[in-house]
Amino acid sequence: MGKKLRVGIFFGGKSAEHEISIISARSIIKNLDRNKYEIVAIALDQENRFHAAGVNPVIFDDCSLKLNGTIENIVNICQQIDLAFPILHGPFGEDGCIQGIFRYFNVPFVGPDVLGSAVAMDKDVAKRLLTAEKIPNTRNVVFHRHEHDTINYEKLSSELGKILFIKPANLGSSIGISKVKSFDDFVSAIDEAFLYDNKILIEEFINGREIECAVLGNEHPEISVPGEIVVKRDFYSYAAKYCDEDGAKLIIPAQLPSNISDRIRKLAAKVFQTLCCEGMARIDFFVTDNFQIFVNEVNTIPGFTDESSMYPKLWEASGLSYKKLLDKLLELAIARHARNSNLRATPQKSRSDNVIT
Repeated sequence: MGKKLRVGIFFGGKSAEHEISIISARSIIKNLDRNKYEIVAIALDQENRFHAAGVNPVIFDDCSLKLNGTIENIVNICQQIDLAFPILHGPFGEDGCIQGIFRYFNVPFVGPDVLGSAVAMDKDVAKRLLTAEKIPNTRNVVFHRHEHDTINYEKLSSELGKILFIKPANLGSSIGISKVKSFDDFVSAIDEAFLYDNKILIEEFINGREIECAVLGNEHPEISVPGEIVVKRDFYSYAAKYCDEDGAKLIIPAQLPSNISDRIRKLAAKVFQTLCCEGMARIDFFVTDNFQIFVNEVNTIPGFTDESSMYPKLWEASGLSYKKLLDKLLELAIARHARNSNLRATPQKSRSDNVIT
């Protein structure tokens, strides 16, 4: 047997999705093939300090961590691993920050590169690119913190509808998101969203089914079967996802006409490429009763819990087991790194450059 690849699993972090990241990391560590990979677990605390962590899954119980001391120098980590698997949901892990560190220190890593990560994370920028490519998505109005006092409920509800969604521009797991039906709800929802970001989106409500596709690949992405989330709460909130066992039901594959499933899968590939994604992403859609399809958002580091996360479950339903999915993601990371390594960093000298006059 050849030398095992040393895989650094990066998890935790400063994001509001800290606990979910730990649960995802636990599942990945449990499912990685120990015959192929040596695992190096690197936990980021809520101040984004790096720590060495053990790999026994029991240390992750109840989202708690047994840390083995602070790692002072990120260079040491990058020199000790063959490739990185960031499972850092939300800001600082999903937005291009840590991807930039890996690029700088020449470490292959799972998931989109710096640009794709940053673009997909920012719902405002992502929607602008989708709109430019004529990909249908929810209508929205963007506000920055300094515009707080200019946000007008009557004007927005007349433009976008009586029911509104208010979201931080850069966050996931439905944190900071509110469904608004009145002025009183609106005021508190604006303040809630601004707790998490300096830019927020106010979106129209689409009365439709929540359909998701998993995407896997670099230049030629593969698309999973679509799945449906049937929400038993008012919307697919953080509580419905992670706190309430009966908050939502996953139906895989989604019960859709075959031509609609095909349209969704083709659209998922187009969204993935439009936003410069590679490696993996989960694309979320709304589908109305008359089969209009709208892109909701893109998640480039989706949840990886083996109990409830849609991304690995979609691939399992498409014929790819959790363990094989992890293998494929690591292979894609290595392939992209090899492709990028062939690029020149400096101009090629011409013959005239060596001529002494």
